[in-house]
Amino acid sequence: MVKSEADKLHQVIICPPEKEYFKITNLEIHNLQAVADPKLTIKQHSALKNLLKKFRCKVILIRELKNHPNSVFVRDTALVTPQGFIQLRMGLSSRRGEEHWMARFLSKLGLPCAGKITPPGTAEGGDIILAWPVAFIGQSKRTNEAGTTQLARFLERMGYEIRIVMLPNHYLHLGGVMSVIGPQTVLCVRDILPRDLLDGFKVISIPDESPTGGNVICLGEGKLIAEKSNKAAIKALIKTGFTVFELDLSEFIKGSGGPTCLILPLERKFFK
Repeated sequence: MVKSEADKLHQVIICPPEKEYFKITNLEIHNLQAVADPKLTIKQHSALKNLLKKFRCKVILIRELKNHPNSVFVRDTALVTPQGFIQLRMGLSSRRGEEHWMARFLSKLGLPCAGKITPPGTAEGGDIILAWPVAFIGQSKRTNEAGTTQLARFLERMGYEIRIVMLPNHYLHLGGVMSVIGPQTVLCVRDILPRDLLDGFKVISIPDESPTGGNVICLGEGKLIAEKSNKAAIKALIKTGFTVFELDLSEFIKGSGGPTCLILPLERKFFK
C-alpha cells in the first residue's frame, strides 16, 4: 500500500506500449500532441522498466486496453492508499473505461477497493499526491469539484489533511506542478501553489517552463527519476543533494505525460 510518495518505491504497475499508443486517428480527442515513434517509444519505456528493477522495485505488467492509447499512463486510473485502492473516473471522455480495466486488475492482485468516484465526479490520479499526513488534490480540467469532494471524503477518513490546489489551465494535472521527493520535501513550480498550502514542507522551487516541470519519480532515499529535458528541475535537485537519474521519455511527452504518469505505485515502504 502507499501512505506517502516520499517512501521507498517497492512495487509498481506499468503498461508497456505495444500497439494501442500508436493506433491514433484523432489526436485531439485523446489529448495527444503527436503520434509517437513505435521503436523509440518501446525502447524508452523499457529503459524505465529496467531502471526501476535496478533499484529492486518489483514491476508488474498490464497489457494495453484496446482502443485506449492513453492506457500506458497508468497513474491516472486509480489511487492506491493505505486502505486499498480508490477507483477513479477519467475526466477525458476518451479514457473512460480505463478505471474499470485497472480496478479489475487490482482486485485480481488482492487489493481491496476503498472507494469509487461516481458521476458527476471526475478524478484522475495525476491530480492526487499523497504526502502523509497531507493529501494534495488538484482541481483541474480532469478532476472536477465533485470528484475533489469525493476524494477528500475518502482520504479524510484515512486520516489525511486535505489541501486542494486550483490549477491553471496550462497544467493538465497537479503532477506536472509538484512531486513529493522526500519526507516533508517537495519539488514545486514557483508561484503556482499559495504559500500556505506548502506549510510544513521544505520546497525546492523551479521556474514555470514546462507543463511537466514538477514531475519526477521518487525512488526513495534521495534518489529520483527525471525526464532528461527537464533541466531546471534536474539542476535544482542535484544542487540540493539528490541523486537524479535522467531518462529520455520524449515519446511520452507527445502524450502530455511525464515520468510519474507511467507508473502506478502499489507499495512504498518507510525506512528510518
